[in-house]
Amino acid sequence: MKNYLLLLISLGIIACKETKTNYKKVKEYQDFVQALSMFDNGKDSAYFYFNKVTSKQIRGLDAAKAYCYMSMIQANKGDYYGSQESSINALKLLKEKNKTHWSSVGSCYNQLGLNSIVFKQYNLAIAYFNSALKFFNHRDEITMVLNNKALAYQKLKQYPEALKIYNHILAQKINRNEYARFLSNAARTQWLANSEYNAAAQMLKALNIRKAENNDWGLNASYSHLADYYTMSKPDSALFFAENMYEVAKKLKSADDQLEALDKLIKLSPAAATKKYFDIYQNLNDSLQTARNAAKNQFAVVRYESEKSKADNLILQKDNTEKRYQIIKREILLASGFLLFAAASVIAFLWYKKRHQKMELDKESAIQENKLKTSKKVHDVVANGLYRVMSEMENQPEIDRESIIDKIEILYEKSRDISYDKPELDEQPFQHKISEILTSFATPQTKVIIVGNTNTLWVKVPTNVLYELEQILQELMVNMKKHSGATTVVLKFDQEVNQVNIFYTDDGIGMPEEKIFNNGWKNTVSRIEGIGGKLTFETKLEKGLKVHISFPVS
Repeated sequence: MKNYLLLLISLGIIACKETKTNYKKVKEYQDFVQALSMFDNGKDSAYFYFNKVTSKQIRGLDAAKAYCYMSMIQANKGDYYGSQESSINALKLLKEKNKTHWSSVGSCYNQLGLNSIVFKQYNLAIAYFNSALKFFNHRDEITMVLNNKALAYQKLKQYPEALKIYNHILAQKINRNEYARFLSNAARTQWLANSEYNAAAQMLKALNIRKAENNDWGLNASYSHLADYYTMSKPDSALFFAENMYEVAKKLKSADDQLEALDKLIKLSPAAATKKYFDIYQNLNDSLQTARNAAKNQFAVVRYESEKSKADNLILQKDNTEKRYQIIKREILLASGFLLFAAASVIAFLWYKKRHQKMELDKESAIQENKLKTSKKVHDVVANGLYRVMSEMENQPEIDRESIIDKIEILYEKSRDISYDKPELDEQPFQHKISEILTSFATPQTKVIIVGNTNTLWVKVPTNVLYELEQILQELMVNMKKHSGATTVVLKFDQEVNQVNIFYTDDGIGMPEEKIFNNGWKNTVSRIEGIGGKLTFETKLEKGLKVHISFPVS
């Protein structure tokens, strides 16, 4: 009956099977195709190719299916622990929430349950079968698992539970072979529950159905059940059915069933035949154990070589990855160096270009500034100086020829040195010089009144500021002379803590708000700003002009 259990194992993996046509179109699945072909032809070498699939892990689901087939092959060869491991590996790859995985998940749990029956862990087997039922929808699959669950209850001697399942299945519409199977199982279970129960009619009915259907695996099971049933009551009949079982088992080439039949024959045969059957049993059992051990070792070798190959591949991949890393690192460094050089070149070019542009701008600014300075000096030194000399000549009844010539000669010397920046002030006290400049613009029609122009006022004022202030006041008086028509001009000098104030007032025509300043006034404003001072016009007067000039002193 052990081989019949293996038939159940085969049925338990049915949900894992995949038609070959699903894989032929994809080159990467050739190992799977070859493994399926070998499996269908009963070749155990299919294990090797299924193992290759799990090593490649083409897809999680397909690798899981390969593990299912490997589990089946291992169980068929008696490597139940290896079968258990393969089923667990399959479950690790499957996702119970994914409906496309359900059939494979159910098959794995069913296989674990069948292996647990072999290990005589019947309660655990029932738990696995219950788990399997959650993932099966097809009637044949559900029927298969229920039959396995009933077998576990039968092994636990919980016969009512087993009978409940068998009767439930028999009440459904099933084919003749399935009906014979469950009818025989139900009769055997009732007989095990009650040794007085007459199970012969049901068992013989199942036997006849199987003969009619040419179901050799079914006949093997029926002969086993009948031999056990008649062992105590009719030993001759039991011997007859045992002999039939042995012949069918040999036809099926099922070593496990042959051993089971021989065991029955040894117990039921006359003494003369017992030794013959015992010798056959012993030789067959030794051969079977040797073959199973060889298969287990072969499975172990395949897994070892696969793991070793994966380990070698990982080492090779690591080496290749390291080499690629070094190559990429070198390329990145070269690229970075090139980019850095290119960036540095661009930056240097832009910097040089910008610096060149700045130098050109600075040069142009310097030229413009020199032009402006020269223009200011020409205006302040020459033009205003000449205008002041002209004003003196105009307002003096008697012209002092020598004095005029001296002043013109001074202007000439100053005009020759016009490009020099350093102002040249004579040793004349500044308050006298300012007074002289301002009063030179006085005429019989225009009075110039000066207030507060004392020596102490100018003591703390730097020389360069005095020079600028001289030009500012001179420009102010020239504009008054030219444009204001004033009869009275008042200049008041005043000092606060750190500031000198100059207040200019005249009674002329004033200055329109929209007046456009000429270069002279622009130069004056520039000079005031250059010494940190301020210049303010009061233009909103009914008559005249007021100007406030202030600058800081230390």
